[in-house]
Amino acid sequence: MSLAAAFGWHCLAFEELLALVRRAEALGYAAVYVDGDVSVIESRGEGDVLDGWTVTVALLAQTERIQIGSIRLPHHWNAARLAQAAASAERLFPGRLRFLCSIGAQRADARFGLPLLPVADRIAWLDETLEAVRALWRGEDVTRAGRFVRLERARVRPLPAPGRIPIEVGARRPKLLELVARRADRWDVNLPPIRKRLEEAAESLATACRALGRDPASIGRSLWVFARPGRDPADPELRREFLRWNPWYADLPLGELGEAIVAGSPEGCRMRIDSIRRELGIDLPVIDCSGLRYDAARHAIDALAPGKTLVDPTTSRS
Repeated sequence: MSLAAAFGWHCLAFEELLALVRRAEALGYAAVYVDGDVSVIESRGEGDVLDGWTVTVALLAQTERIQIGSIRLPHHWNAARLAQAAASAERLFPGRLRFLCSIGAQRADARFGLPLLPVADRIAWLDETLEAVRALWRGEDVTRAGRFVRLERARVRPLPAPGRIPIEVGARRPKLLELVARRADRWDVNLPPIRKRLEEAAESLATACRALGRDPASIGRSLWVFARPGRDPADPELRREFLRWNPWYADLPLGELGEAIVAGSPEGCRMRIDSIRRELGIDLPVIDCSGLRYDAARHAIDALAPGKTLVDPTTSRS
């Protein structure tokens, strides 16, 4: 089964990150995600906060088969430069770049002179950006006089074959899900694996697709799974860790946190991830190792590797 891994929050030295990505490739993971666009992370102090695009290209250059992605945010990029950078990576590493976008922002962006806009404006900016990027990848000379994207006969060479790169958009709320329906090939489900919440978001996406005459089944689904194999699911520290590395889920009721976390024996974790795939319609679960140091992250990807055989512990012999 296809499986990906994610290493986030700038907790790893580049040399450690490279070793983990190479390990994931050897284990048969389809993709890895690493830290993307960011200005500064205040909690890192004097620690490295490496540029996400630079790291992504460096990892592509030092691996052979695995796909690599990191999030792109429109306020960090000019639309034509973004299209050109991605098309260049596609030319150098065909079929291996995972082009993931969303609208995240933080107050520290102001230190880099980046705008901090309301959510509706950031959605509009991403919408204009992706529309222009698609046109550029088709080989068009693109002129736009939008609110956020202004281009005058911009063009991109080389062109990705066959004139497109699959676009992933991270989203969970209705307005951004409308953008997924309009622009994306894949929905990066920005929710924990809580059935009720995911079903509500999936219905919002389906409604938006129907309005456009699009089959929602044509959109792939990735879901990041906070997995800690070998840890006690009842350990209250797990819930604190989950909220520390997923602060955007701070509004989750305490009763739902247990459903959001995958922990316990490696076999039990693999069974749970397989059920998330089947029952929630996820074609690419992503093992979220964000916040883990090297040894713990390696343990997680080793324990949950896609080649492991599933054995239902309720039917196996003692």
